[in-house]
Amino acid sequence: MASPGPKSPEQSEKSRKYDRQLRLWGDHGQAALESCRVCLINATGLGTEILKSLVLPGIGGFTIVDGKKITEEDIGANFFLDIDSIGKPRAQVATQLLLELNPEVKGDYVDEAIEELLQNNPDFFKNFTVVVATSLPERVLIAMSELLWFADIPFIAARSYGLIGSTRLQLKEHTIIESHPDTQNPDLRLDKPFPTLVAHLDSVELSKMDLKDHAHVPYVVPLYEAMKEWRSTHDGSLPENYKQKELFKELIRKRIKKNEDGVQEYEENFEEALRAVNFAVVPTAVPKSVQEILRDCNCVNLTSESKPFWIMARAVKDFVDNEGEGLLPLRGSLPDMTADSSRYINLQQLYIQEANRHAEIVQRNVRQLLRQLGQSTDAISEADTKLFCKHASNLAVVRGTRIADEYDPKLINTSLIAQGVENSESLIVYYVMFRGIDRFFAEYNHYPGEFGDEHDIVKLKGSITKLLSEWGCGPLAKDDYVHEICRYGGAELHSVSAFLGGCVAHEVIKLITGQYKPVNNTFIYDAITTNTETFVF
Repeated sequence: MASPGPKSPEQSEKSRKYDRQLRLWGDHGQAALESCRVCLINATGLGTEILKSLVLPGIGGFTIVDGKKITEEDIGANFFLDIDSIGKPRAQVATQLLLELNPEVKGDYVDEAIEELLQNNPDFFKNFTVVVATSLPERVLIAMSELLWFADIPFIAARSYGLIGSTRLQLKEHTIIESHPDTQNPDLRLDKPFPTLVAHLDSVELSKMDLKDHAHVPYVVPLYEAMKEWRSTHDGSLPENYKQKELFKELIRKRIKKNEDGVQEYEENFEEALRAVNFAVVPTAVPKSVQEILRDCNCVNLTSESKPFWIMARAVKDFVDNEGEGLLPLRGSLPDMTADSSRYINLQQLYIQEANRHAEIVQRNVRQLLRQLGQSTDAISEADTKLFCKHASNLAVVRGTRIADEYDPKLINTSLIAQGVENSESLIVYYVMFRGIDRFFAEYNHYPGEFGDEHDIVKLKGSITKLLSEWGCGPLAKDDYVHEICRYGGAELHSVSAFLGGCVAHEVIKLITGQYKPVNNTFIYDAITTNTETFVF
């Protein structure tokens, strides 16, 4: 496969500008970010904080949909607005000020109420990579949910309300190539070494080396030698339990050099070999989560509409079933280890060359599948396939649920709500509060406590009680939450919006880059206790 060409001066300039984030999601992640378009509905304090955290890393463009004029309340909750902005279109002013943060980002606005745009031009929203909405009324939220679900566009609904915040991600299907697991064992394949690795390791004779060379051999060598010896006396099997692994470690220890007095030297590479036993001397296998993906109907039954992820997954499946002999393509990377440079590089090159060979086979499979499906053979590049093979052991697929379904008593997860209401430590009570607020607003056309009416407490409690009854749940353990919600009066606090805005922006970046696993699917933030919790509805 062709190696990537040198970076152009323009790319180098971008690398300097976005250096810190490139370390997180790489050049290809940045390219995805720069080609995306994000739609924000309502330039509230939370909405502008979300866009701020997307404009700074360099999204391609954004559009704000908001038909409201700026009020004094907006000035108090939104750092992007000032007193001179009062009476001006909120979408226009927010767009102008956000664009000042990064001149490479394009932005525009629609000074029109979301209800009107949704009714007159619903296809407008199908032009975006991701749609984010803040402070949507229940009726509009349901309509947006249904529209974007069938358009297969990720949708995030967020709200900042007093000292409480929430985010709901709606994803029909989201595929992830680079999930970036917290821990990942090296892919050494010592139990099933490839021919060039066998030839290289067999050529190393530890017993004939002097102490200097012996102490600078990569730890893969003593592991491999000990494994050969163990298998020769155990019918080809590997050590399985603690006792067997301790016996295996003795095979490594006996290979450590001794000084003239017959005392074993301290050799860091052999200590590394001993530590590696638990993760390197294990059977290489396809992880169960990846097996499920390779058995998924979208992988097995490709169509002309199949997405690149599933075509590459099928190509990998064909590799596993044939040339791979039950194994995924080799990752092709080596962990750091104590060794002299030449020995380490020689070993590293073997793994890289074998990984490239596997990726070439998978790429041939990809091209063949593209031809069979009537798609362009250039639709998936060699670089795409190589990246897919490198991360094949950590692929992930997230399938979510519709927000609109939560408003159907027959479809919502009532058992989860019931358990949360009974648990005084659970933040799910704030989900109930938000649903009660939505019901209250739909009936009275204002937020509870917005005008200081004490009767709103009784009205909100009635809305929540009715909801819980529809769900078959018991009453709230205490009324403190209702009083607190009414005390907020629908106000938005900038400190809460700033924190939540950063969280939502992170999720948007995950969706755009196809890296890292997004929150699934409801996230609640309590600024009073600084606790967060996620729920799946």
